[in-house]
Amino acid sequence: MVWCPKYRKKILKKRLTERLKQIIADICKERKSSLIKIRCAEDHVRILVEVSPQYGIHRLVKQIKRVSSRLLREEFPFLKRILPSLWTNNYCVSTAGRVPCGVIEQYIERQPTRYEEVKAKGWNNDGRL
Repeated sequence: MVWCPKYRKKILKKRLTERLKQIIADICKERKSSLIKIRCAEDHVRILVEVSPQYGIHRLVKQIKRVSSRLLREEFPFLKRILPSLWTNNYCVSTAGRVPCGVIEQYIERQPTRYEEVKAKGWNNDGRL
């Protein structure tokens, strides 16, 4: 699953990211979901997680976003000044299907470096030089 801070602000810096990872891990453990991989860029979060179909991924996303927003805004007061709410209402979820978990982990791990490679080549958002 993937989601972004409000207005895609680049706020996920080192200390804030480390705390966010702790919060997400705690919620996943509490909800008996397996957190396989987490990667934060400055403007989005990517998570590979295994969730019981009876609990539902939508509930886990909702809880992670709600709890992390509340805790991070309490612990990092500057967030209240620059954003009306921490996360956007949207998120992207996709199932892994028959793709091996290792392939998805590599994809998540490689994303920030892939973006830098593409940017260095001078590509713009529509994929053209």
